[in-house]
Amino acid sequence: MSVRRLFVLAILTLAAGPALAADTLVIDRSHSEAGFQVRHLFTNVRGRFGAFEGTIAMDAAKPEASSVAFKIDASSIDTDNADRDKHLRSPDFFDVANHPAITFTSESVRATGKDRYAVTGTLTMRGVAKTITLPVSFLGAGKDPWGNERAGFSTSVTLKRKDFGIVWNKSLDNGGLLLGEDVAVTIDLEAVKQAPNPAS
Repeated sequence: MSVRRLFVLAILTLAAGPALAADTLVIDRSHSEAGFQVRHLFTNVRGRFGAFEGTIAMDAAKPEASSVAFKIDASSIDTDNADRDKHLRSPDFFDVANHPAITFTSESVRATGKDRYAVTGTLTMRGVAKTITLPVSFLGAGKDPWGNERAGFSTSVTLKRKDFGIVWNKSLDNGGLLLGEDVAVTIDLEAVKQAPNPAS
């Protein structure tokens, strides 16, 4: 390649400027919720996790380049019943002493419609890792009254608790079981855009 051609390529590269990186957003736990519900006898019992954190790399122009990493403190489970919560933390359920965290790390993001995405990744719970796909809705983005840029996301998915080694149950006199096998999970997230690192 000639010196002249190298010079032209260098000028074009400088003119184009650096590639735009995905925005980094950190989950605002005070405006987010990670909840679930499971059938108990003849109704649905709801619960939530009070401690979780995560980071979203959001590329609005190229959604497939986006990613998410999410971690829940399993011991923060709360069903408004102290005895039940203690049981849920035990080896019968989440076994938090040996498996303190529930994590999800994305592997791919695919647009499925307007503001809707299929986010595939690895969910690890109670030491069992499974590949799942979350249907994620993008709820919008903008500045809050204090100048922070925020974005909202929501997902709902039904998991089989036996897939993650949570098999505890009790038989009923009528032949049924105390607990359902399906767990409906709903996660609503509000995340705050972080300022870019000047050194990067």
